Amino acid sequence: MESTEIVVARQRLAKLKEEMTGLGPVMRGSVTLLGKRTKQFYFSLNKGGKTHLIFLGKKREPIARSYSDNHKRLLEIVDEMTLLHMALLKANVVTSENS
Repeated sequence: MESTEIVVARQRLAKLKEEMTGLGPVMRGSVTLLGKRTKQFYFSLNKGGKTHLIFLGKKREPIARSYSDNHKRLLEIVDEMTLLHMALLKANVVTSENS
């Protein structure tokens, strides 16, 4: 890994960390539309082999969806940071604790 690649990787790590800090509320799970006649929005979470549902309705659906989207983005950020740290580690570059 060349020095310019190391600088770029460290800059990207700093940007990802900043984005992660500003994500806001995070909820693992998904917004689901359930019902036979009258479809309603629920938040669904599988925990310990059991599915947990909470009723959202139309008012709380956008909020729950944004929380769920924040969780998905958090996972994407962690995956990208992992790949960058692996490349730096492979090149024997020690990263600071802030990265």
